Amino acid sequence: MKTIKEILGAHISWRKQIFKLAKADIIKTYSGAALGWAWALIKPTITIFVYWFAFSIGLRVGRDVNGIPYALWLIAGVIPWFYMSDMITQGAGAIRRYKFLVTKLKFPVATIPTFVSISKFAVHLCLMLLVIIIYAVCGYFPDIYIIQLPFYMLCMFLFFTAWALFSSMLSAMSKDFLNLIKSLTTALFWLSGIMWDVSRIGNGLLHTVLMFNPITYVASGFRNVFVYKTWFFQEPEHLLYFCIVLAVMMILAAWSYKKLIKEIPDVL
Repeated sequence: MKTIKEILGAHISWRKQIFKLAKADIIKTYSGAALGWAWALIKPTITIFVYWFAFSIGLRVGRDVNGIPYALWLIAGVIPWFYMSDMITQGAGAIRRYKFLVTKLKFPVATIPTFVSISKFAVHLCLMLLVIIIYAVCGYFPDIYIIQLPFYMLCMFLFFTAWALFSSMLSAMSKDFLNLIKSLTTALFWLSGIMWDVSRIGNGLLHTVLMFNPITYVASGFRNVFVYKTWFFQEPEHLLYFCIVLAVMMILAAWSYKKLIKEIPDVL
């Protein structure tokens, strides 16, 4: 509890600096490119088009889901993945990327993954607005289920911010851990139900195991909003699984911070 209070206290005391650094992180990401911020939309658009073309045109397996065209079904799950994948890799490398804040300034280490997460989340908000517009243009206007979208966004933000703190602490100590995380990202993408419908799995045990995966829960949640029209409280067991995993991740984040905080400045 003492460690958690220390982490929360640092976030409260440095809240203004956190948001300023989040803004600076966004600028740093897209500065130096002629198209600048446009890349935040261009890259996801190209990726989605490639997946849609491969599955719908090439493999011809992209069928309508719950009356929604496959392309729209795909967008609903892939858009949150862009934030999650950035946090899996860049979140894990956050402390290494901003090591000057640790070695040259008296800046609270626990807040570094947080402002990186906020910067990625700001881009995610822009992409989600684009998704809503795309659905509306295609004739699928937002309905009452859209009010639970902030809930799934919050779940996603909390888990992957905690993940970033945990993994960035370990990555600061060992670059091999960071390389391992990067090598597993593609596997997580294909195993987490981003490109296929998790609800079609007939094996109950396998389905339960998959729903313990926070990536699967978030992607399915976004599709509950746009495609399946299902409330999060209609699937209480899935919410319970996510809460368990979130609690474990927060404990691991606090543990890694407590164990490694004194050693990181020397290692970096």
